[in-house]
Amino acid sequence: MTYAAPGVFVIAALAVVGLLAGLVDAIAGGGGMLTLPALLAAGLPPHLALGTNKGCSTWGTAMATATFARRGRLQLARTAFGFLAGAGGALVGARLQLALDPKALRPIVLILLVAVAVVLTVQRPRPPADPAAIPPRSLALATTIGLVLGVYDGFFGPGTGTFLIVAQVGLMHATMSEATADAKPVNLGSNIASLVTFAIKGTVVWKIALPMAVGNIVGGALGARIAMKGGDRVVRLTVIAVSLALIAKLTWDLIR
Repeated sequence: MTYAAPGVFVIAALAVVGLLAGLVDAIAGGGGMLTLPALLAAGLPPHLALGTNKGCSTWGTAMATATFARRGRLQLARTAFGFLAGAGGALVGARLQLALDPKALRPIVLILLVAVAVVLTVQRPRPPADPAAIPPRSLALATTIGLVLGVYDGFFGPGTGTFLIVAQVGLMHATMSEATADAKPVNLGSNIASLVTFAIKGTVVWKIALPMAVGNIVGGALGARIAMKGGDRVVRLTVIAVSLALIAKLTWDLIR
């Protein structure tokens, strides 16, 4: 499938979107809800948009993970299990996505974007719990969460970070700050596995992905620092608003 390559100004705009997405993703997850629709709006076919999205988001997630690690917010066992589980699940999801006809991906992407936006709108994360009342979190449960959401991330991606945070809070009784940190290694593993798979298959447009990655790295570093100080509510509402606007555009593209 051919497409019209975006010009330098569009690529510059996409780099700014990458920065904002890195900021959003590090705080509350959902950065892909900005980058993927932006790539589709720039004219990339769905299979190239999904691959290029990973070429952008992986680097910001890595920066956010490193920032949390330097601040002592990550525990080695959970980090290792989460990383491997996310990577294993993403390999399955990415291969499934590559097996589909690119023409069939656009309606699937639209349906998934709508589903993610609905979940982000209606879910209400629990407030931070009393740390003394939090039971030890099971590595088996953490691994299961990583595998399941890793498959989703490899196949589609947007909202994975948010779903990881919700799962950590709801199923493992983590505080919001703990869940935000714990989600990053899982997301990093799934991003790396997906990116390698897509790069091998040639579905990453590097001249777009690399400028976006630079912005994503800056945004990831800033977002991780903000996340450690609080303030995810505003970002979450921003993600919902932008997602709904872009869903409207994709719907218009389908019906016109």
